[in-house]
Amino acid sequence: MRRVAVITPVSGRHEHLLLQQRALAVGSRRPDHYVVVTMDDPVAGELVARREPPGDAVAVERRPDAPGLPLAAARNAGARRALERGADCLVFLDVDCVPGPETIARYAELARDDGILCGTVSYLPPPPPGGYRLDDLPAMAEPHPARPAPGPGEIVPEADPALFWSLSFATTATAWERIGGFCEEYTGYGGEDTDFALLAAEAGVGVAWLGGAPAYHQHHAVSRPPVEHLDDILRNGALFNRRWGHWPMRGWLEDFARLGLVRHDPRSDGWVRTAAAPRRADPAGRP
Repeated sequence: MRRVAVITPVSGRHEHLLLQQRALAVGSRRPDHYVVVTMDDPVAGELVARREPPGDAVAVERRPDAPGLPLAAARNAGARRALERGADCLVFLDVDCVPGPETIARYAELARDDGILCGTVSYLPPPPPGGYRLDDLPAMAEPHPARPAPGPGEIVPEADPALFWSLSFATTATAWERIGGFCEEYTGYGGEDTDFALLAAEAGVGVAWLGGAPAYHQHHAVSRPPVEHLDDILRNGALFNRRWGHWPMRGWLEDFARLGLVRHDPRSDGWVRTAAAPRRADPAGRP
C-alpha cells in the first residue's frame, strides 16, 4: 500500500485548517503523514499537533527580499519533509480545502508516475451559525463552472496547463522528482501554478482531472478583480514572462486595465501599474 502524505501550507485561517484536519481524520483513508507548512505562523503547528491525524509542522519564513507569502517554497518544503519520511504519494491541499470522505483514498489509488491528478473543487457559501458540518458540505457546494467534473474514478486529461490549480492535487514521488517542484522565485499570489504545470509538461508529466476526489473550498472574502494582489500579479507575471515568453493571468490584467490601474505597453508586451493603482500596505498597515 502506498504511503500517502497530505501537505498544506498555512498562514492564519486556523478555523479552516482545523476543519480540514477533522475531515482527514474521518476519511476512509487517513494520510500516513500530515505535513502543515507554516508561513510566519507559529500557532498553526501547535494547533494541529494535538489533534488527529497529528500535524507535522514545518516552518518556512518569508524572504526578506521578496514581498508576499512564500507559497511555492512552502509546498516544496512540505514535499521534502514527506519524502524524507517515506511518502510515495503526495497530496497537496490548500488550507481552505476540506477533502471529501473518499478523496485521499482515491488519490492514493490512482496517482501515477506520468501525471498530476486534480480533484474537483467546489465553493461553499458562508458558514451557517455554528460553522460547517462535514456531512452537509456536498449539498452546499457550487461546482466551479470553468473546470471539468468527471464521474467517480474517471480521469480526464487536460490539454491546457493554464487550467491547473494547486488547490487540490496529487502526484507520486517519482513524478514530483521528475518535475523538480515549484519555482521558488514566485512569492505571493499567482503564476506559480501555471509555471509548475509547464515544468511538468516539459518533464513528460501531464495534468488530468479526477472524479470522486472532491474538495470543498471554505468561504472567505475575495475581490474581483483581486486588487489587493495587484503588485503580486505584476511581479509574478513578469517573472513568468521571462521564463516562458508570455504573460499569465491575462484576464485579471485586462480587468485591472479597464479600471485604470495598469497599462499594457505593446512594444515590450509589459504591464505596469498606473498612478491610480493603490499601494500595498506595509505590515503595520501604513500605505
